[in-house]
Amino acid sequence: MRHMRTTTGLVVLGMLMAACTSSGEGEMLQELGEGEGELNLIIWSGYAEEGAVEGYDWVHPFEDATGCQVNATVQADSATGVQMLQTGEYDGGSFSGNATDRLMAAGDVAPVNVELLENYDAVFDGLKLQPHNSLDGVPYGVPHGRGPNLLMWNTEEVDPQTTQAGLWADAADYEGRFSVFDSPDFIADAALQLMARQPDLGIENPYQLNQEQFDAAIALIEEQFTHGPLFWDGVTFGEQITDFIAGDIVIGTTWQYQVNSLVAEEAPVEAIKPAEGATGWSDTWMIASEAEHPNCMYMWMDHMMSAEANAMATVYFGEASTSEAACEAAEALSPGHCEQTHASDEAYWDDIWYWSTAREDCADDDDSTTCVDYDGWVEAWTTLRGTD
Repeated sequence: MRHMRTTTGLVVLGMLMAACTSSGEGEMLQELGEGEGELNLIIWSGYAEEGAVEGYDWVHPFEDATGCQVNATVQADSATGVQMLQTGEYDGGSFSGNATDRLMAAGDVAPVNVELLENYDAVFDGLKLQPHNSLDGVPYGVPHGRGPNLLMWNTEEVDPQTTQAGLWADAADYEGRFSVFDSPDFIADAALQLMARQPDLGIENPYQLNQEQFDAAIALIEEQFTHGPLFWDGVTFGEQITDFIAGDIVIGTTWQYQVNSLVAEEAPVEAIKPAEGATGWSDTWMIASEAEHPNCMYMWMDHMMSAEANAMATVYFGEASTSEAACEAAEALSPGHCEQTHASDEAYWDDIWYWSTAREDCADDDDSTTCVDYDGWVEAWTTLRGTD
């Protein structure tokens, strides 16, 4: 990608321009001014395409219309994305719920004046003012798309699956040939499995675990890791596609992007949302509190909610479009896309647990409960992966 650079390190922003009510205070933009000529973004891979794949270019039209040149940096996972934003080098970015809640709580992102965004009204109501994109009833970003973390398998080597058992209870059957997401957030996948297998643990939210519940999730992963999983993340997910084609992986967690890519290669794969439900994501474009190019960032947020750009972006990545207009535009690119991704089917999302941040207060009002916070998750994952 012409303006993209990849990092697993840190990065977010400078100073608000005159159109803001004040600079450095994280206040809401009151009036949209002229673009500043540049926009520095943190993205998930595939969220700022420039035509490398024919028919999928929503960056150049934006640059041509606004004069804002897009410079995009890929985050490997949400923890990296938070660190990147906090460096002050970026105007904003696309973040999942396990980053957005931290960014809002820390004041790293500013509330969004949706009155300045022409395309916001068209967004599905089910995506607005959610815990991962608002605070105290105030929008702190605009929706990009959402999707589940699916289970995918090679139909020539693995029997049809209905649950996640192939990654847990039956992991020994696929010794060294299964893959999982390389992030502390994968602990929630283990917790979700325990919700189904050991209800006596009393897990109600796979991201908010007391010490006993957390220890059980870690023990389950330790058992799984004895069978030699392969790993992928937000930068290396393309390797999972290659490994499935080569037969090095026959089952694993995945995104719809990999599924679609493999189907296009006529690989023998199927994917499901397992019966236990799944973890997943609902991504949000957010503006940094001290964005150096706030007008360009607002223009980008509005652009990414437009029917054409959102259709291209969500079809490209295999996630649910955010409006009926985007679904109509997506139909020309990939017939049946919004039906496949359940874009307007809110019931489908009832058992999908969007990535969220583990908190010591268990994200509730019960002062008697204490959970393992995200630092504890990171420490445990680092030990599990042997990377400390």
